[in-house]
Amino acid sequence: MNLYGLSDSVVIYYHYVYAEEPRTVILFRTKHLTFKFQTKIMKTVIVTGASGNLGQAVVRKFLSEGFKVIGTIIPNDPSAMNVNDPNFEAIVVDLMNEDEAEKFVQSVAEKNKTIDAAVLTVGGFAMGSIAETKMVDILKQHKLNFQTTYHVARPVFMQMIKQNNGRIFLTGARTGIDMKNSKGMIAYGLSKSLIFRLAELMNGEAKGHNVITSVIAPSTIDTPQNRKAMPDADPANWVKAEDIASTIHFYCTEKASAIREPVLKIYNNA
Repeated sequence: MNLYGLSDSVVIYYHYVYAEEPRTVILFRTKHLTFKFQTKIMKTVIVTGASGNLGQAVVRKFLSEGFKVIGTIIPNDPSAMNVNDPNFEAIVVDLMNEDEAEKFVQSVAEKNKTIDAAVLTVGGFAMGSIAETKMVDILKQHKLNFQTTYHVARPVFMQMIKQNNGRIFLTGARTGIDMKNSKGMIAYGLSKSLIFRLAELMNGEAKGHNVITSVIAPSTIDTPQNRKAMPDADPANWVKAEDIASTIHFYCTEKASAIREPVLKIYNNA
């Protein structure tokens, strides 16, 4: 083989690494010289609830960091997504349907070979004291906050165990850490408390596999909806969705690789 005018025979080695910073390494060797080329492999992240305030911030952050982002949106999603990037793909998935959610995850894994991270932001909120909260209210919040999370977290977890690497982020809440914070939000607090228990179980099963499940526990997020609902509050004390997204990305980097079982209490001054 003749390379750059060199008549010596050339041997080409391809080295494909699954690691914190996976790369393809190509070596061109002649009798007297060695050429080394290194290219970074694009990582893949799933973001559920990609059209929401937090979801869009996460999508933009990971795109800016060179990830391929696959975001889920709901059927007939009323929220506008102004993301125009060739590395972003929005897919309609009903995450309340376990089979549909599992098939979605499997299709992402088959197409991209690996799933490096998953940020699960889908959920909903409801007020209500014990007197005001019936079982139907609890089950509704359970379905919206826990089941939609589990339907994606389980197949993602199994894929990451198989590939021996990955980072999963579940969206909990301050109310889910300590039930005293759930006063007046009974159904919501109970559903969010299960997110923390799920993360504990996943981290227990994943020991030795470099698969880490984190729980995001933000205080009030500064969104247009929250500003409208709480006009007398000071949004400067709240946490910005962009700050949450940056924190999540940091926990996907090499600098955070030694951290285990994290609960990300992103409160600002709230």
